[in-house]
This record gives sequence, C-alpha cells and structure tokens, in this order.
Amino acid sequence: MKRDTMAPRIIISTLLLVLFCHVSAQTVSDTIASDTVSTPGRKESIHSLYGGAGMGSNMIYLGYTLSQDRPFGYGYISYGLKDKLYFSATGYTLSDLSPFIAYYSLDMSFAHTFNSWFDISLSLSRYNVQESLKDTLFNSFSYADATLGFDWKILYTKLSVGGVLAEENGLYLQFRNSRYFETPSFAKDKAYFYFDPYVNLLLGTMYRVDTSETTTGGGWQPGNRPWGNGGTTTTSTVISDKFGFMELDFGLPIAFTYDFFTIEAEPGYILPLYDDNGAQEMKGFIFLISAFFRFF
Repeated sequence: MKRDTMAPRIIISTLLLVLFCHVSAQTVSDTIASDTVSTPGRKESIHSLYGGAGMGSNMIYLGYTLSQDRPFGYGYISYGLKDKLYFSATGYTLSDLSPFIAYYSLDMSFAHTFNSWFDISLSLSRYNVQESLKDTLFNSFSYADATLGFDWKILYTKLSVGGVLAEENGLYLQFRNSRYFETPSFAKDKAYFYFDPYVNLLLGTMYRVDTSETTTGGGWQPGNRPWGNGGTTTTSTVISDKFGFMELDFGLPIAFTYDFFTIEAEPGYILPLYDDNGAQEMKGFIFLISAFFRFF
C-alpha cells in the first residue's frame, strides 16, 4: 500500500497483524498468548480454550495503521495445546465502516521454554480484509516471525525477526525490553494485579517514491511565430528502499486477574524515528482495553 509520494511506506496492500504484537509494535494476538496466564493453583490441562474482546484507539502494526486512524473493536477465540501450540481467530470491526467485520486474522504460534532464562516462539498470521474495503484499508497479507526471549531477572528481552510473505518482501526487526511486576495474590489466592511496562524498538524496510518530469524535443517551430515547446513531457517514477529505524514504542499494560478472567488496560506512545512528514499520523498516544476468559 503506497503512502504519500516522497514518504516512507510499508508495502502492505501490494504485498500479499497477533503475529503476535501489542497495538503499535504488536497486535492483539500477543496479548492473547501472554495475558491469559495460568491461575495459581490451577491443575494444568493438555487442552485450553480462551476467548475475549476489546477495543482500542488505533491499530498500528509495523509502522502502518491497519484501522486507518479509526477506533476499532475485536473479538477472538484461541485454542491451546499443552500451552505451547496456539490456533487463534480474531475478527475486527471499525467504528464507521461496514460490513461489521472489516477484517479478520487467523494465527498460529508455537512457544517453548528451555530454561529459566531462555525461550523461543514462532508465529504465522494471515489477515484477510473484506473485498469491499480493500481500497479503503489494505489488501490481505501474511506475516511470519521468530522470537528469542531472554530473562535477565531485572529485564525480559525479546528479539524478533519477521517478514511479509509476498512477491515484494519486507524485513522487520524488533527489540523489546519489559519488566513484569505482580502483586501478592488475594481473594483466596485467585486474584492479583500485574504490570508489564515495555520499550520496543522497531527497524524495518522503508520505501520512498520519487517522481520527476522531463521535456524533450522542445524548440522553435516553422512559421512566423513560436509554437511553444512542441516537445514531449514524460514522467518517471523511481522507487527506492532501505532498512533502518522506524519507531520507538512505549507501553504500560496494567491488568487485574481473577481465576479464569483477566481485564487489561494498556496506554502507549509511539515515537517515529524516520524523518518524513508521513510519520506524523503514526505519532502520539494510543490506548487498548481488553478482557480475556479461560474456558478450560
């Protein structure tokens, strides 16, 4: 999808989102996987089923606003196998667009913890947008990533490498540092609060479009007066790309968990790191509130 001429753009609409990301550097799917945590004292099962819903001020993914600066709502269901392999489906609705489900995602992820300080995860996501909204929003696309997690006790660091799967591929790299805090449990050890402030640095492939006009064959024409240039004007377009810093994201998820239920509020701020006027639409505060349920 092209952004304004001379502006960096993420090719989403022409390429073939959670992939697993919080809003801004991440999308809803990661919230599903990380925040529906096991309740203390609960007997673990091979199978698990989660569901939930939420709303946010703007869905920003890899430097691009999927909701086109609109508030959005979502509902999801997720099945987990041994708390390692997850299959999720999420539907998204936008405030002033129809049909009601503007686009939906199908996600698959795998996570494995090797020891107390190292873990890995893999994810594959497919976003499908309604045919009537492709010109307004984006074309359907797929995204895959791999993540290494390092628990330093003081900080938890995630290094993610991902890319859009299409004819024109875009590469993305994220460094996320967070610090998880949890209060002592209460209400018969079924309830607690947690906080997970984070800073995320996003690097990725950016594109620039330059256009120029060239006139050839101009000059004076036969006759008793000039007839203007009399030449041919051609327009040329040059598309260039580079890999570099895209944005810095700050967030402070705050949640309350009681038994099988979690409600989370996440204020955040996005700071673009590339020099272009097009970055202004991605700059500023965002907000997400979500509720999660574990059925079994």
